[in-house]
Amino acid sequence: MKNLIVTASLLIGISAFSQAKIDPTKLNFSSVDVSPLDVVYYPLQVASSKSETPKVKVVYSRPQKKNRVVFNNLVKFGEIWRFGANENTEIKFYTPVMIGGKEIPAGTYSLFAIPSEKEWTIILNSDVDKWGAYAYDKTKDVGRFTVAVEKTSAPIEYFSITFVQTKSGADFYAGWDNSQIKFPIEFK
Repeated sequence: MKNLIVTASLLIGISAFSQAKIDPTKLNFSSVDVSPLDVVYYPLQVASSKSETPKVKVVYSRPQKKNRVVFNNLVKFGEIWRFGANENTEIKFYTPVMIGGKEIPAGTYSLFAIPSEKEWTIILNSDVDKWGAYAYDKTKDVGRFTVAVEKTSAPIEYFSITFVQTKSGADFYAGWDNSQIKFPIEFK
């Protein structure tokens, strides 16, 4: 009997809640962002797999080239860049990894870059949940390493990130406009 009373109370509460009408013209929905938010995992198919577990997750916004010169114009050479658009890019390691000869503990980090024509400095920073690079704090850097820039055979319209499996882990690739970089991630 007690279960019947609890179930009836829940149904009445749900019914009353579902009947409350909200005027959609009073809601403040945000417009679609011009730099859409995206997520990439390693392994790439982990989101649709029932048996695999993720090793890395990257959450980033994907700005577009839109007929603009990106590097040393939109993204200035020698200046800190949020590695995408909007909120700074975040990378989550589910286990400790090795990057650039340094062990990085499992956790979530902001990912920044200082681009130049021939190489980029990649920065992992412990300060997360920030918009852009405006509040970037160098004292919270967990690791820095330099990677070579490769020119692409054709422009990449949207800033893009992916992974390619290696024997000891995965290569992290990022590309936009006519440039791409990569760095190895070794899993512990």
